[in-house]
Amino acid sequence: MTDHPKGRDQGDAQSKKTQKAAHDAKEAWALYESEARAVREKTARLKALRLAKEATDQPAPEKKKPARSKTTLAG
Repeated sequence: MTDHPKGRDQGDAQSKKTQKAAHDAKEAWALYESEARAVREKTARLKALRLAKEATDQPAPEKKKPARSKTTLAG
């Protein structure tokens, strides 16, 4: 007979398969997190650029005329 029964070989194979799936899941999660971080950083950078551009493109505020009184002084 062999040193390892058939059931043990299947158990080892299942264990390796489970470990590989766990490892693949960790890699996928790390990739997801790094891509999400890159998107957040890029969004923040673009927002800062947009705000800076809007600040420089903003025209000088116009002077408003004082509101006229609706009441008359004549009596």
